[in-house]
Amino acid sequence: MATATSVDHIAAERLPPEGRAALRGGVFGNYVDQIHIFLPLVALAPALTTLAGPHAGASTGAIVVMAMLLGRPVGGMVFGRIADRLGRTRTTRLAIAGTATCSLGIALTPTHDVIGPAAIVIVLVLRFLGGVFIAGEYSAAIPLAMEWSRARHRGLFSGLIMAMAPWAQASIAFATLGLLLALGPDAYAAYGWRLSFLTGALASLVMLAYYRRHVADAPLFRRHGVPAVTAGELATTPPARTPTTTRASVATAAPTTPPGLWALLTGRWRRAFWQMFGLMTGLWFLTQMTVIALPARLKTDVALTPTQLSIAMGAAAVAQALGMSLTGHLSTRTGRRAFFVAAGVVATIAGPLAWQWTVGRGALGPAALGASVLQVLTVTAYGPIGAYLSERFPTVVRATGYGTAYSLSIVIPALHPFYLPTLQDWLGRDGAVVGLLVLGGLLVAACGALGPRLSPADLDADVEVVASRHQPVHA
Repeated sequence: MATATSVDHIAAERLPPEGRAALRGGVFGNYVDQIHIFLPLVALAPALTTLAGPHAGASTGAIVVMAMLLGRPVGGMVFGRIADRLGRTRTTRLAIAGTATCSLGIALTPTHDVIGPAAIVIVLVLRFLGGVFIAGEYSAAIPLAMEWSRARHRGLFSGLIMAMAPWAQASIAFATLGLLLALGPDAYAAYGWRLSFLTGALASLVMLAYYRRHVADAPLFRRHGVPAVTAGELATTPPARTPTTTRASVATAAPTTPPGLWALLTGRWRRAFWQMFGLMTGLWFLTQMTVIALPARLKTDVALTPTQLSIAMGAAAVAQALGMSLTGHLSTRTGRRAFFVAAGVVATIAGPLAWQWTVGRGALGPAALGASVLQVLTVTAYGPIGAYLSERFPTVVRATGYGTAYSLSIVIPALHPFYLPTLQDWLGRDGAVVGLLVLGGLLVAACGALGPRLSPADLDADVEVVASRHQPVHA
C-alpha cells in the first residue's frame, strides 16, 4: 500500500503542508471508506444468524448490502452539493463523523436473542445512513485531493486513491480469516465480528482528527467555488463590481450558490454528467461480475473452501490494487479518452475469456491466478476515475457531479441478483455473466469515446482549466 513518505515524495516540495495532507487524506481516507463499504460483505456474513436470528440467510445479507447501496446515491447528491457550497474539508469532516457513528452503532447493536427482529432493523438503518455518509466522504475528499494535486500527478494520485478499494477488500478478507482461525466460528459469531466494526469506527475517528488538524480547502476552490457568505447574503448580494469589471466577467463569476441537481442532470453540464454516468455504469457492471458474483461461483463450481476462497479473492484484490495504481498514471500518458476506449475493448474481449477460464479451474492456485487476471483486465480501469470525474466538472459543481455520477450509476448493476437469474434462463449460466461483462466493456469504450480527448498536453493544467475547456458556455 502507498505510504505517507511516498505520497509526500510524489506531491513534491511546491505543495504546502495542507496540500500534501489533502493528498494523503485522499489516499488513506478512501481506504477507510472502503473498509466500511466491504465489512458487511465479509465480516458480517459468518455472524448473521447470531445477529438477525436463526432464519437469516443469504437474502438477509443481500438486504444489508442493499441498505448501503440505497444510501450511497442519496449521500452523493446531498453531500456533493454541501461540499460545493460550504467547502470540501468541512463536508469531509462531517461525513467522517457520521460514518464513525454508524459503524460504532453496529458494533454495539444487541443480538437477536436480546431484542429480537429489532436487531436487524437497527443494522439496516445504520447501514443506510452509513452509505449516505460514506458517499459524502468520497464526494468531497477525492475532489479536494484532485484540486490540490499538481497537473501531471492527478492521474497518479487518482490511481493510488482508487486502489484503496481492493486493498480494503484484501485487508478485510485476510483479517476475517485470521479472526475465524484465532477465535473459532462460534466465538466469532458471538463477538468477534464486532471487533471489525469497532476498528472501522476507530479508523474513521483517526481520519477525522487528521482532517481537523492538517487539511484545508485548495486555493482553487477559494478562487472558483461559492463565496463564503451568510444565508442572507446569498439571497441579496450581487457579484461585486470593480472599476475594471466587465459584463462578461460578472456573467462568468462564481455564483453565490451552487447550481442544483436538476441543472447538473439537464442543464449546462448534462453531457458531461450522462457521459460519466454511462462510463461508471459500465465499470460497475464489470465490478459486480468480477468482484461480487465471482466468489459464489468459485465456491460452487471450483469447490473452494471458505479458507481457500479468502486466499483466492485476497490475492485477486492485491493484483487489482497494483494494477489500479498504475493505470491512473498510464491514462495521463495516453490521454483519458484513448485509455478508456482501450480499457473497454480489452474488458469486452478478454474479460469473458478470463471468466470462463477462471470458473473452469479445479484447484486453488489456478482459480486465484484466474481471478487475479480477470480483475486486472476489467476493473483496473477505475484507476483514473478520481481524476477524470474531477476534470469533467468545474469547481462550483464538481463535488455534486462527482458524487452523483459515481454513486447513482451503481444502482442498476448492483441489482443484478434480481435479474441475473432471468438472464441465465435465456443465455445460460455463464452466458448471462459473459453478456453483462460485454455490456460493461462496451459502455466503458463507447462513453469513453464520447468524452473529450484530454491528451497529455491538455492535462498539463490545473483541474479547473481542464474542466472549463470542455464545457459549453450556455445551457
